[in-house]
Amino acid sequence: MKRVINFMGIRHVAFAVTVLLTLVSLGSLAVKGLNFGLDFTGGTLIELGYEKPADLTLVREQLGQAGYTDAMVQSFGATTDVLVRMRGDDPQLGNQVADALRKVGGDNAFTIKRVEFVGPAVGEELRDQGGLGMLLALAGILVYVAFRFQWKFGFGAIVSLIHDVIVTLGVFSFFEIPFDLTVLAAVLALIGYSLNDTIVVFDRIRENFRVLRKAELIENINISTTQTLLRTMATSISTLLAIIALMVFGGENLWGFSLALFIGVTAGTYSSVYIASILLIWLKLTRDDLIPPVEAEEVDERP
Repeated sequence: MKRVINFMGIRHVAFAVTVLLTLVSLGSLAVKGLNFGLDFTGGTLIELGYEKPADLTLVREQLGQAGYTDAMVQSFGATTDVLVRMRGDDPQLGNQVADALRKVGGDNAFTIKRVEFVGPAVGEELRDQGGLGMLLALAGILVYVAFRFQWKFGFGAIVSLIHDVIVTLGVFSFFEIPFDLTVLAAVLALIGYSLNDTIVVFDRIRENFRVLRKAELIENINISTTQTLLRTMATSISTLLAIIALMVFGGENLWGFSLALFIGVTAGTYSSVYIASILLIWLKLTRDDLIPPVEAEEVDERP
């Protein structure tokens, strides 16, 4: 057998790092909260129609010079259509933004196509539905893993998933990065990705219980993690490369989405080894846990 990496040899250090990251994330979420974007807090949507294809970077700079530093600018349909989103419910906000852009200057004329206000009630509904969707996803995963493997595996998987979500949200909270619907979508996506990594490791641990009959649980986990390491690294690195490309070339509108995926994939790779597997040790998983109980046969005691 090839050299086995002693992953569990540093499990106590990994546990300390896990606790530290989790506490910092929870503390930031409790003190600062999330910097919810306009999708959740409500605000004004302003659609501008330009005569020539619009330079979104230039429009952002012009709005920043005019004092609208929190404005979100994105293409809307054609390259000549620009959607500006910002906080505020002033009916004249659209005209104020247009006047500010004209004062800053530019050779690309535009007109205001529409101005709409998204109320905070809609934002609260989106936030509540998104949170409910996340909880239902976690509950469904718990049931799935518990039925496919055993409840100890299910518990380890769900704790690692919760860790990944908390750390991702904690980073967004600590650095006050806007949290919008695209970020929420990324968080839901990373739940599935993290589970996939954990399932691969769990599957190998279960198989090795049958193959390595004399191996202790820690030895089994080290061997199983080593055997799946190349697959895990190949999947994680290829995914991270795609995410980095999205961060570099996706523009400001996809920055939060790609950042959440980057944090989640990194945390998911870590947690599949140093959270899910460590919990199996704490729960004292044994070979007997994976053997279905033998149903006693009914004995006919009639003469």
